[in-house]
Amino acid sequence: MAKNLVIVESPTKAKTIKKMLGTNYKVIASVGHVRDLPKSKLGIDIENNFEPQYMNIYGKGPLIKEIKSEAKKADKIILATDPDREGEAISWHLSYILKMDPDDKNRVTFNEITKDTVKREIKNPRAIDMNLVDAQQARRELDRLAGYQISPLLWKKVKAGLSAGRVQSAVLKLICDREEEINNFIPEEYWTIQADLRVGRKKLLADYYGIKESGKAKKVELKSEDDANNVLKNIDKENFIVDSVKKGKRARKSPNPFTTSTMQQDSSRRINFSTKKTMMVAQRLYEGIKLPKEGSVGLITYMRTDSTRISAEAQNACLNFIENNYGKEYLGKKHAPSKKKNENIQDAHECIRPTDVTKTPYSIKDSLSKDEFKLYSLIWSRFVASLMADAVYDTVSVDILSKAQLFKVAGSILSFDGFLRVYNYSNEKNTEIPLLEEGQILKLKEINKEQHFTNPPPRYNEASLIKELEALGIGRPSTYSPTISTLQSRYYVVLEEKKFVPTELGQTVNEILVENFKNLVDKKFTAEMEFELDEIAAGKKQWKELVRSFYDGLKKDLDKAYENIEKVEIEDEVSDEICEKCGLNMVIKMGRYGKFLACPGFPECRNTKSLVEKIGVKCPECGKGEIVVKRSKKGRIFYGCDQYPKCEFVSWNKPINERCPKCNSILTEMKSKGKKIIKCSNNTCDYRRDESE
Repeated sequence: MAKNLVIVESPTKAKTIKKMLGTNYKVIASVGHVRDLPKSKLGIDIENNFEPQYMNIYGKGPLIKEIKSEAKKADKIILATDPDREGEAISWHLSYILKMDPDDKNRVTFNEITKDTVKREIKNPRAIDMNLVDAQQARRELDRLAGYQISPLLWKKVKAGLSAGRVQSAVLKLICDREEEINNFIPEEYWTIQADLRVGRKKLLADYYGIKESGKAKKVELKSEDDANNVLKNIDKENFIVDSVKKGKRARKSPNPFTTSTMQQDSSRRINFSTKKTMMVAQRLYEGIKLPKEGSVGLITYMRTDSTRISAEAQNACLNFIENNYGKEYLGKKHAPSKKKNENIQDAHECIRPTDVTKTPYSIKDSLSKDEFKLYSLIWSRFVASLMADAVYDTVSVDILSKAQLFKVAGSILSFDGFLRVYNYSNEKNTEIPLLEEGQILKLKEINKEQHFTNPPPRYNEASLIKELEALGIGRPSTYSPTISTLQSRYYVVLEEKKFVPTELGQTVNEILVENFKNLVDKKFTAEMEFELDEIAAGKKQWKELVRSFYDGLKKDLDKAYENIEKVEIEDEVSDEICEKCGLNMVIKMGRYGKFLACPGFPECRNTKSLVEKIGVKCPECGKGEIVVKRSKKGRIFYGCDQYPKCEFVSWNKPINERCPKCNSILTEMKSKGKKIIKCSNNTCDYRRDESE
């Protein structure tokens, strides 16, 4: 019989740790929380100082019984749930059901699940940190009060099934505010002039900058065609003279290792993972992957962290790896102990890094799934790059004059790749400039003027939204994924071309919240709430004081809202489609997976149909059907044939009525970094063209 019982959260983590600890230890999983607030009611005794009314989670009775049974057999119980506030709270709830003293030293945490770390930490238990538990309780009650008090108001005034949340509502406002900015944006005209110059046979494109007189350069903005024509009139086409050539060097600094937020952003940009998928894959890498000879071992450190701190041991191991594999010239500087530049940084753990830097992605590729390999490669290369030397570029800046009209051209060539040797995800290319000397006369082939208009701010994608939330201090990295998922599942926002667009429903809910619950949607208020939760975690504030303060303001707003808000009718859009059962024009309604057609004669007539949005393109596969817009369960738009299931053609990119000149496959339209790209749908064909204005 095992003398020690270790309780963790995940069955995978339990298996990994069991093999590391041996026969004296029994390791079981709680599978997340075992106690929580009830779903059927508020579960907070407001009159009794906001005392939470916890209960065992429905369906976990047999598991709790098993945990109690194993606890009775053990001489010592060790609570080893995850090293964050949520994990601390789970350990506290476990100690309650097992009637353990939370002041006893029975709590351990693993920042990484490796044999040495697990064995070291298991010998050094501590008491449960009640400050962390209280911070989790405060967050849980704040979110419960906001959700359970405001959601019924939305059901009564708008429609059933809606929800509001403390962080969710602030994020919805950000997306709606951006949409309003875009709708109200007034484009401004501007012009550019580019000179196509020749240095022998080499091409040199120089952009108009302004005027240079008495040795001083002044930038000139061209706001109309007349401005551009005036510049062209004052140019001597026969005399483009090199005025100055400045050479220099530019260093591109190595990046910091990943935090949760930067990992989520980079995995969205670089490997096209959603935040939810990123965290799921990272969890597997942390909990343990089975490797030949070693068995299950955690490949990365804990994936929920705001810190870029690296332990001295990990730094030394990585620097040795860099020197041995790339050479001394690639060694960067050691990271100093993390300093809090931002008051929102908790700095509770190390950065996200590989547990063993010698386990390179390709050396363990056969043990990883495709997704695990992609994310591990990203984490590994980012960590190694963080301790490598800066990349260095040779730069050239050239001023070219035609009379007093100044043109500029700049170029750079990578002279030392540094950290880019392992972490080069940028599209930066060498821009080589021909050898030039001051006073050299250049030949003009042609000069072009071009009209442009300023663009509105872009809609948020996952990466840019997370970056904004982190900058504003709204929520925490662990809350970003569930918040975004909730907004999509409630159909408040949808993804179009990987950008978040608020629906009519989302905008209606946002308007109600903005008018009646200003604090709830205020980004500054939400960020200050996060700071106060950190104060609780640090033992500087009582958690029930924060809950009371929040509730008092919420109650006042809620009472006024019930009086002031009138019933909101979201009128259904009438379509041209006739209901074949009763002859009425069907209306467009919103459902969980997007819009659909329904008969307005409900409940007498319950006829519904899928809404078909055609794009005017014949199906390239069957030739009979037409391509229509569809939406996935996650709200993402894709394109398919209206003859499905007879024809199974699908495409994430929008097909167009044009064939590839190389392979005759259908061409598709996509947007990349604001540019409109036409590319072949055949993955083995490299045809593509830029159709941006």
